[in-house]
Amino acid sequence: MQCNSEKEDADEMNSTLSDQNGTRHDRKHSDSRDVRIVEENQKSSIDPNLYLYDDDLETRPHISTFISSIANYENTIPAATDPDAKPPPPSARMGTLIGVFLPCIQNIFGVILFIRLTWVVGTAGAVCGFLIVLTCCCVTMLTAISMSAIATNGVVPAGGSYFMISRSLGPEFGGAVGMLFYTGTTLAAAMYIVGAVEIVLTYMAPWASIFGDFTKDAEAMYNNFRVYGSLLLVFMGLIVFLGVKFVNKFATVALACVIFSIIAVYIGIFDNIHGNEKLYLCVLGKRLLKDIPIENCTKEDPIMVDMYCPDRKCDEYYLNNNVTKVKGIKGLASGVFYDNIMPSFLEKGQFISYGRNSVDIENIGSQSYNQIMADITTSFTLLIGIFFPSVTGIMAGSNRSGDLADAQKSIPIGTICAILTTSTVYLTSVLFFAGTVDNLLLRDKYGQSIGGKLVVANIAWPNQWVILIGSFLSTLGAGLQSLTGAPRLLQAIAKDEIIPFLAPFAKSSNRGEPVRALLLTIVICQCGILLGNVDLLAPLLSMFFLMCYGFVNLACAVQTLLRTPNWRPRFKFYHWSLSLIGLTLCISVMIMTSWYFALIAMGMAIVIYKYIEYRGAEKEWGDGIRGMALTAARYSLQRLEEGPPHTKNWRPQILVLSKLNENLLPKYRKIFSFATQLKAGKGLTICVSVIKGDHTKISNKAVDAKTTLRKYMTDEKVKGFCDVLVAQEIGEGLSSVIQTIGLGGMKPNTVIIGWPYSWRQEGRYSWKTFIQTVRTVAACHMALIVPKGINFYPESNHKIGGNIDIWWIVHDGGLLMLLPFLLKQHRTWRNCKLRIFTVAQIEDNSIQMKKDLKTFLYHLRIEADVEVVEMNNSDISAYTYERTLMMEQRNQMLRALGLNKKENSKVDTQNEEKRNSIQSDGADSTEAPDSRTNKDESTEKPDVNIKSSAKPDEFNVRRMHTAIKLNEVIIEKSQDAQLVIMNLPGPPREVRAERESNYMEFLEVLTEGLEKVLMVRGGGREVITIYS
Repeated sequence: MQCNSEKEDADEMNSTLSDQNGTRHDRKHSDSRDVRIVEENQKSSIDPNLYLYDDDLETRPHISTFISSIANYENTIPAATDPDAKPPPPSARMGTLIGVFLPCIQNIFGVILFIRLTWVVGTAGAVCGFLIVLTCCCVTMLTAISMSAIATNGVVPAGGSYFMISRSLGPEFGGAVGMLFYTGTTLAAAMYIVGAVEIVLTYMAPWASIFGDFTKDAEAMYNNFRVYGSLLLVFMGLIVFLGVKFVNKFATVALACVIFSIIAVYIGIFDNIHGNEKLYLCVLGKRLLKDIPIENCTKEDPIMVDMYCPDRKCDEYYLNNNVTKVKGIKGLASGVFYDNIMPSFLEKGQFISYGRNSVDIENIGSQSYNQIMADITTSFTLLIGIFFPSVTGIMAGSNRSGDLADAQKSIPIGTICAILTTSTVYLTSVLFFAGTVDNLLLRDKYGQSIGGKLVVANIAWPNQWVILIGSFLSTLGAGLQSLTGAPRLLQAIAKDEIIPFLAPFAKSSNRGEPVRALLLTIVICQCGILLGNVDLLAPLLSMFFLMCYGFVNLACAVQTLLRTPNWRPRFKFYHWSLSLIGLTLCISVMIMTSWYFALIAMGMAIVIYKYIEYRGAEKEWGDGIRGMALTAARYSLQRLEEGPPHTKNWRPQILVLSKLNENLLPKYRKIFSFATQLKAGKGLTICVSVIKGDHTKISNKAVDAKTTLRKYMTDEKVKGFCDVLVAQEIGEGLSSVIQTIGLGGMKPNTVIIGWPYSWRQEGRYSWKTFIQTVRTVAACHMALIVPKGINFYPESNHKIGGNIDIWWIVHDGGLLMLLPFLLKQHRTWRNCKLRIFTVAQIEDNSIQMKKDLKTFLYHLRIEADVEVVEMNNSDISAYTYERTLMMEQRNQMLRALGLNKKENSKVDTQNEEKRNSIQSDGADSTEAPDSRTNKDESTEKPDVNIKSSAKPDEFNVRRMHTAIKLNEVIIEKSQDAQLVIMNLPGPPREVRAERESNYMEFLEVLTEGLEKVLMVRGGGREVITIYS
């Protein structure tokens, strides 16, 4: 009786508990249904084909929205424009010829070509002159290769080398080199102005001299240059201030003058192939004379006698040598080239003469009479410094990147072709000048032996005025361009706020002109003009340009050697060794040319660098120095901890969560191979496993497991660290690892976790651990990678070919674009081809969407085929309803089984034997809750049958519809792909077993029939950029 009474009480208790649980379940079910109705109303605008990603689309844009906003970009710093002009209508973007080639030609050809190249050839000789020009051209060619790599590694705004270096090497280097570039540009303006004045006063209007006959006094000549140069600077400064429009239009005229002048010189060389009778030199012995009319060039002429025999005491050299007339322009057919092969370097004060005989070149007497003397001491290295400004100007194309139709194509082609063209002109000019002009006339710097005429002008066809006017206008145009560009460069540096004392120069006038920067530029330019000598200005500004070019080469070498994920130049013909050779050449030329000028330039750079470092540059541009800190020790770790890395420096620092089997061996070996392939043998990887238990009792097992984990990492060549954590619950242990692993800036930002293949058999606890990990990773703002079908992934020592298909549904920071690029860096995936698929919504223009996506990929420097998939908004199929109903029936069964488990546990607390039995059943349920007794199954069958007649939940139907439709399309397009990469939909927000189980089912349906799948979820930040 007592047993029966107890049984009745138990039945009554079970009935009561069942009613209470049923009521509570109905209420909960009703509440959740209301929540879903609200969600459905809020998300009614979502494409039915993408309903599985509805939670993601609230915070992350659909691809069509994203690429349409980023495919088109504009320059960040506007070019010089006329403030008074009306805004012009949008014009066609410039191509390679107009936008890069011709501007580079204009900037490279300059005043040195016309007024110094013949002197360089005569002084250095044909061989050394050729080497001087070749060395300078090699410096610019190697720099152009490095610059092309940097310029095609994303969008380069206006600012040229300053922006390239500052965004590659950091604000300290950027600020220092930016100021050097600014100073060099300003001094170039001074050199152009002095050169223009020299052309006018020396060759066009010598009568305008203020300080007397400057042919007899070098200081008088320099004083003339200083006065007229200062006046010309004021005039040009007013033009720049008032009429930028005129400056831009004058550039076309100057370019035309340069091209026509060079053509006239070449025509003249071949026109005078046998020489001409227009120019004769008067030579005393072997010495060149000046101020003697050619008709008076005889030893007995009264003018000569009066000059060399004052008071009837004749000069000894005059008595021992005859006076002869020598043809100045001998022509290519004369063989004069052989006389000009060897160098004729002189010291200041020595006579210009044939040969190296000391009797002819040394001034033994007290007077020089009318014999022409060297005004400076010359050497091979000095001539390099004087000639080098002739090859500068290679940044003109990169400065206009915002105006180019295709900057990444035009900049390398246009710049390199311009350098090849100008180098060809310079090198052939060296040979032609040496083969056409007499040696003495080549070495006559100012043309004093031919009545103050320009040597190049007298070679040209049809007459010398073509060259005189053309060289003056082109030099004037180059000076105006320098005075226009330098203030804007200074303003750009000031606006970056990396040099605090430049802050006042960041402001513009009401007309948008950088007036303050222009005034400072004029002051610095005036200081250069006060030097009054092109031969002093040229080596000085050469130092500043060589420093800039050296840092461009350094930036390319650093980025190449670091192999940062963002370093993806579209220009492929570069190598770090070429950049280092270019850097070495720049430093060598600086030191050889003028070590004291080199020290001035280097000292200026060091002072600015230390000043910026001392004041604390608060700019983070994703530079290479920050990237180098990722592999440094404590100091770099502290720097990295100052803030998150820039997008350009982002790289996957991987945390691999490896599951162990019963023998404490990693369950999936190939997850380590995949980590190696993703890092391409570089970077840091941390592998962690979690063991359930008490650490004080199983610490030995943890040590053994860690040893095994390390062996697996070594076998698979994973570079990094490993660890094993013992925790009471696997989920909590994984959560702790994700939150705390890493040190400072070396904390992992990407988690790789295996797919729980047996989640249906192992019950809710398996998917609960997986989904809890997904939520933890998202909360920590880390990226998540879930490889499915990991056993089918290739080994690291294998090479495969085929396609890697990216299904880009939701923009997650660009991780889907970056991962295949990183995989292709490894030999295993290198031969694979990328294909990118994205889904067009109903309102999307698929044609424009494909065009925008191609543009975006082009700017990312990623080569891939693009396909936009249009999914029809079809009705939900009966198969979808059936799959949803099966999923819900399974959930109901599991819920009921869980309820029976609770009921049995409470009833059997009064019976020790039954309690032990129940505990045994509970242990089994942890591993496989579906394996129940026949009684449990029969108990649940009536409920299942009742549910099967009900209509499935619309909320689940829509998601199942998305999964099935997407899976069908993916299977159709990517069935044979070597790897399919897709967005991982976000986990359910509600922490409920039903929703979580449904989520796993949706993922299974989404990836059904695919052998190798990589599901990716970004960490909520951009990891890839189109900018350099």
